[in-house]
Amino acid sequence: MPKAITYKANSVIYFRGDTGDKIYILKGGRISLNSNDIETGQDIHDQIQTGEFFGVKSAMGKYPREETALVLTDASVIAFSVPEFEQLVSKNTRVIMKMLKVFSNQLRRLHGKVSTLLAQDEQSDPEEGLYRIGEYYLRKKEYSKARYAFNKYLTYYPSGRFHQDANKFAQTAEAYLLKYGSGKGPTAVGLSAPSSPSGGSAASPGSSARDSSSGLSNVAQKYYDAVSTFSQQKYPEALASFKHIAESSDDEEYTVKALFEIGRCLYTMQQYDAAIKHFTSFVQRYPKSPDLKDALFYVGQSYQQKGEKERAGSFYSKILSMEPVEDGLKRKVQKAVRSLEQEA
Repeated sequence: MPKAITYKANSVIYFRGDTGDKIYILKGGRISLNSNDIETGQDIHDQIQTGEFFGVKSAMGKYPREETALVLTDASVIAFSVPEFEQLVSKNTRVIMKMLKVFSNQLRRLHGKVSTLLAQDEQSDPEEGLYRIGEYYLRKKEYSKARYAFNKYLTYYPSGRFHQDANKFAQTAEAYLLKYGSGKGPTAVGLSAPSSPSGGSAASPGSSARDSSSGLSNVAQKYYDAVSTFSQQKYPEALASFKHIAESSDDEEYTVKALFEIGRCLYTMQQYDAAIKHFTSFVQRYPKSPDLKDALFYVGQSYQQKGEKERAGSFYSKILSMEPVEDGLKRKVQKAVRSLEQEA
């Protein structure tokens, strides 16, 4: 039976490194999750909002807490055991959305991390740099970050030199995250020799990268198969696959991902009016999506292809004002702005 617990200000619910099987929901008061950036050592403070869960990953993954849960003001929480939490989640999809709000903070930090790591060597190949970031996090068993980086690679370089391996590694990270949680699990097969994220050689395209397909959900496998179809420039087939996922899946994460990819298919197939309409609806429906800036970029690109330069420029300016902007996207936007100036 879940328990209601009250904590006084300046007390600690758990310390980083502790082990525990409790998952918490904040009922009232203020709580901060304090940790350190794995690269810079910088302090990170994420405040939990009322109704949000915390302690989920470590409790379910059975590994030490990644942060200290500090009580800022008198607070009340409800504590669940893992079985109680699983039972709650299985009956209430709103709970999943609450969890995603907490996890989205980590994705926002990774936006900045990608930009920082790529900026360490301005002479490096940005395509390889982004791919190497994914390898780096996969090697460190930071599976959610590895999945994010590889998915961004597939977004920016769908037919890039490493797209086959990026697709396979994204699936590996997905499967290991679901099965083991971050920090545990086997070492992925096919990683290149260890080096810093922004330098060194990457695995050659086409190398073996997974033994993970059996660990993926059905919808996840369909999504990555569709991504692979897109990278092979089979755009109508990819569009049909993404539409099927968006229309039939009850997995919110992959529904949103598929909707974004539908817009990319429409743009690539030069259906610019349809792409503008689709991405506009996407932005309005998912204003907090990690792909928001990319969606705005495709709207700008569509207007530019239609010859509506002022409208295109307004979208590029909006993106550049929405700091932080990932290095890969910033390069694309700046290139687009220069092309507009040359056309003027």
